[in-house]
Amino acid sequence: MTLSCIIIEDEPLAADKLEGFVQRSPHLVLKESFRSSLEGLKYIKENPVDLVFLDIQMDEMTGIELLESLSQKPLVILTTAYQKYAVQGYELHVSDYLLKPFDFKRFLKAVDKVYEEFALRTGSQAEVSDSFFVRTEYRIEKVPVESILYIEGMSDYLRLHLSDGRKIMCLQKFASFEDVLPPGAFTRVHKSYMVALDKIDSIERAVIRIGETRIPVGRTYQEKFFQLLGKRGLV
Repeated sequence: MTLSCIIIEDEPLAADKLEGFVQRSPHLVLKESFRSSLEGLKYIKENPVDLVFLDIQMDEMTGIELLESLSQKPLVILTTAYQKYAVQGYELHVSDYLLKPFDFKRFLKAVDKVYEEFALRTGSQAEVSDSFFVRTEYRIEKVPVESILYIEGMSDYLRLHLSDGRKIMCLQKFASFEDVLPPGAFTRVHKSYMVALDKIDSIERAVIRIGETRIPVGRTYQEKFFQLLGKRGLV
């Protein structure tokens, strides 16, 4: 599932930064970027859009005034250099509030929050396919679902371990993969690991072996993990 979004930001450097962040986010598709709040407002009224990144202090119309003029509001993430507008923003039911200068990690946190809110609002289920794309370093790679052995959490990153020996690093959360991977075929077994059930070679004393790799099953995940194996007739 991807969200369409626009940016309304009259500061060129701030707009460029946001555009770059959106392009690095696999769940977002940037439709337009506006330097004018009036042009952005016109676009919202004439085009369906899921999410708006909205600056507050703009000359023609402030972000707050723009929101107040909308009868039907898309999801909104406010961006501003001033903390004082936070209360007004939340009174208008914005999804999040990014205080400038913010980094990509904070941006992703806001996007993840919006993504979950959108799914709850629409009841959407992500379409499951046999492959998906991830952004790694300066390129986008196609990952066949069948090739994934396990996914390893590493601080702010995830590392995908594939059957062809490749290891792909990406700046995403486990939740984003739970949306695109086949339900019941992959499961979290530890705060730092998600495994493909059909790639497990053996399980001994709550330790999974996939090839030469041994992965612990965390205590909080053990009951769910073994129940899932039972449903699939594996235990």
